[in-house]
This record gives sequence, structure tokens and C-alpha cells, in this order.
Amino acid sequence: MNKFFRNFLLGTATLMIGFSYGQTKDLKITILSTMVADYDYLGEWGFSAIIESDGHKILFDTGNRENTVLENADSLGIDLSSISNVFVSHNHFDHTGGLIRLRKKLMTVNPNALKYVHVGKGIFSERLSKGKNVNDFIYQKEILESLGVEFIYHEKPEEIFPNIWTTGIVPRIHNEKNWSGYREIIENGSVVEDNIPEDQSIVISTEKGLVLVSGCGHAGIVNTMEHTDKMFNNTSDISVAIGGFHLFTKSDKEIMWTSKQMKKHGVKEFIGAHCTGIDAVYSIRENNRMDRANCVVGAVGSIYDYEKGIVPGYITK
Repeated sequence: MNKFFRNFLLGTATLMIGFSYGQTKDLKITILSTMVADYDYLGEWGFSAIIESDGHKILFDTGNRENTVLENADSLGIDLSSISNVFVSHNHFDHTGGLIRLRKKLMTVNPNALKYVHVGKGIFSERLSKGKNVNDFIYQKEILESLGVEFIYHEKPEEIFPNIWTTGIVPRIHNEKNWSGYREIIENGSVVEDNIPEDQSIVISTEKGLVLVSGCGHAGIVNTMEHTDKMFNNTSDISVAIGGFHLFTKSDKEIMWTSKQMKKHGVKEFIGAHCTGIDAVYSIRENNRMDRANCVVGAVGSIYDYEKGIVPGYITK
């Protein structure tokens, strides 16, 4: 596809220092995959959410099992066939596992359904465990491309749709070490610990502040918040944070530090799903003197709405 036409179609624009940006008053984010589930929705170790803003839709990650997102979307009355763009936060299977099935199923309804897949640069690098490649997303790539999928690579912040930005690759300033540490990656000819360097998040610019959506937060929530502040020239608080933030293994001391940093960056509403950890969410709520209305465990069906705020679902309220 012609690059100019593709960028026009996707509404992308590279962020520059001092670059002007808009603010939406129309935003809805619905969680489609995580461990906790209300009603008859399916829970799993994975993450997925749909982001809707100003008439644009993006599927953020695709869950673990191939049918989870499809079945949960159906139960929630959400039509995924109208979505052309997918954002994949990083290579792990619990965020990519549903993509092939979703593309195969939905392309029969709409040939452009989930056709454009946004990924971080380096996502297809080999990841080694005991000398063997364990990056399953490499094997998915050929299948997805045979299904007509086009990969769009991001390294720096870019505007995917009006007011919806990818962070690009997040610098690791603080040693948050938000990864498991059992894999290796080859960088510049040397084998080093795999810290999931391609990890990226989405930021939506709203009139109430910035909304951060994370898959696992392997770059670290604090690193990501600081990077996001620089993206927007420190002109707006990160008022909302949603998704997985890989805090479930953190000590009380580490959670306290994270809580203080979240408060410093202006986080007033928090939906901690997937690998955030239930206890970590409650600790952040207590540390920052938040309550059940603005700090909750994310469940399948949990919603952030620009007008209504957090609509958590019954079990996590």
C-alpha cells in the first residue's frame, strides 16, 4: 500500500516537540479479556480491550485463548467486524493468542477487519529459553500475513487516530523490572536478559487529562508515565490508567513507591486488570486514599466512559 495513502487512511502523524494536539470528549474503553469476569463472560490469563473515540475503534491486544475475545464481545453485544486496527502491546501469547482466530472469523464479514496490526519495533526478535526460541508471535506472523494482515511498526510516539497515540518504545529510566526474567534476547550480537524492549502503550488525549492503556506495562508504569508526560510536554496529567501493569509480584515497599508516583502524575481513576494483581490494586487504593468509585480491579465487561467514569461491574466494585 502507498505509504502516503496508508498514513492518510490511518490518520497517523509523528509527534514532534511542541507539536499541537487535540483533546477528545468522546471515549469509551471496554475490557474484553482478563482474569476476573462478571456474569457468564470468560475469564483467562490475558488482556484485551476495545477503545472507541470520535468514531474510531481500536482493538487493544487479543487475549490468550483463540475464542475468548470473540465470545466475550458477542456476550457484550460488541461487533468487532467493524474494527480495522489492532494494537499489540508486546509479543507474549496472552496478548496475541486470539489474533489469528479473530482475523479468520471477522474477515468473512469485512475484508478489512483487524487488517492493520500496530506493533513495537523488534516484536519479532527471537526470545530464547534454554537456547530455544519461545516467541510464538514469530510463527503467527506468516499466517497473519497470508490472511492479508499488514504490520505497522512503531518506535517513536505516533498519532494512530485523532487524539489516540502510541507511546512507541518507552525508555527504562527507573529499574522497575516489570518482567519475569526467564528469557533472553540477542542484541548487537550478544545474548542479554529479555526485558520485552518492544513494550508500548496507548495514550488518549481528553479534555479531562490523558488516559493511559497498558497491556502488561513491562516497561514499568512509572517509566511509561514519565515518557508520556514528555510526549505531551508536561501539559496534562495522566488522569486515568487502565490495563495490566505487572505489579502482582511487587513488595509493599515497591507498591508504595509506585502509588506515590501515580499520585504525582495525577492518576485519579485506576482500573488494574490482568497482571496488575488484586492485592496491588487494593494497596494502591489505600495508599492514595482512593475508593471503590475510582480504583477497582478490572473485569471482563468493566468500562471507562468519558462522561460516566469507571463502570466496574458487580464483582469488582
